[in-house]
Amino acid sequence: MSATAPVVRDESPVSESLRHVTVTSKKFPTVFTFMTVVLGLIMLLAPREGETKFRFAADTDFFAIPSVAVPAMPLAWVCLAILVVLTVLSWVLFLQERRTPWALGVLFGLAFLAGFLGWGGAGSVSDFPVVRLVSSSVLLAVPILFGALGGAIGERAGVINIAIEGQLLGSAFVAAVVGSITKNPWAGLLAALLAGALVALVLGIFTITYRVNQVIVGVVLNVLVLGLTTFLFTQVLVPNTSQLNQTVRFPAIRIPVLSEIPIIGPALFRQSIIVYLMYLAVPLVWFALYRTRWGLRLRAVGEHPLAADTVGIKVERVRYRAVLVAGAIVGFGGAYYTLVAVSQFNRNMTAGAGFIALAAVIFGKWDPVRAAMAALLFGFASALEGAMSVVGSPVPSQFMLMLPYVVTLFAVAGLVGRSRAPAASGVAYVKE
Repeated sequence: MSATAPVVRDESPVSESLRHVTVTSKKFPTVFTFMTVVLGLIMLLAPREGETKFRFAADTDFFAIPSVAVPAMPLAWVCLAILVVLTVLSWVLFLQERRTPWALGVLFGLAFLAGFLGWGGAGSVSDFPVVRLVSSSVLLAVPILFGALGGAIGERAGVINIAIEGQLLGSAFVAAVVGSITKNPWAGLLAALLAGALVALVLGIFTITYRVNQVIVGVVLNVLVLGLTTFLFTQVLVPNTSQLNQTVRFPAIRIPVLSEIPIIGPALFRQSIIVYLMYLAVPLVWFALYRTRWGLRLRAVGEHPLAADTVGIKVERVRYRAVLVAGAIVGFGGAYYTLVAVSQFNRNMTAGAGFIALAAVIFGKWDPVRAAMAALLFGFASALEGAMSVVGSPVPSQFMLMLPYVVTLFAVAGLVGRSRAPAASGVAYVKE
């Protein structure tokens, strides 16, 4: 007689149906429909004649890629037809209770971009600078990306960092002052890291130790840093510009061979040291979060602090360390403004980049690599305004300046899909 226990299988219709439940969302097909209608209306209401020329290479590249001239409106109509097909396919998948794959979304975005650029550059005497667009996208994404990395670390530990904007602005100010006094960009960079960590420390004291609402503290810190830097800029920096607000910027460093690759060479490998540190920061943060004991404890504290405390993890200590590290990382982004982009501090020069970084964290689902990709998307949206002005696009410049924020709204509200923040994010821990 076998001692093996009998296997019980629940083959009821109810259990079978529950096993195959698939949750679908209208977000992708809805956004696809809206964007298709927008491009169609643009083409119908403001048709343009002529060709659009795309330039893909610089004079110093290994080999020259010839510029490509395409008929503007035929290109736009072909892209519109592709958008219609992809939109219909997305709705069909939704009706079949299947999800729209991300590859379809990427293809849709490329088709929309090609159609819009083709329409916008029609009849221009200037070539559309693809190299400049890619390079500007990387540069404009730098502070957003560092801010997103800091935000992801903080939220993984259970602290919502609404104060990214204040950390960026404060570190940019301190980097400008210290860099101007010492005439050394490295000293300015170090000061920026300390400034970002200092703002983060204030955030930690109120949210971790005194358990004040994290969102309120973050908003107050943003307003406080904005007011403080504006006052000091007006009263101290403006009267003493040459001594306190004239930094020595980090020079661009060309990586041999790599910097001569067409399109990506000038964009990625002719940059300053802060940009190269950004390339390293993304994999390092990912490795630290998912492949180290520190990262395991940090994520445990952000998901279930009581369980983490039960096994001997000091919840408050882990959160403080995470917040301080996150603030220092955000400081790199603030230093970029006054040690790379320009050589002076200006009031409110971050212009909401911290809030876009926070959106990148959500869009990237609290993952450093995905958040970095989201930051590049927002950087591209910002760079598009400059590229369109080069070719004399009829789109009003005011609208193009709004584009990064519009993309942010669509990305978070329309395309983020199902996501779940760390369970203890925003929840103060009270040791029992």
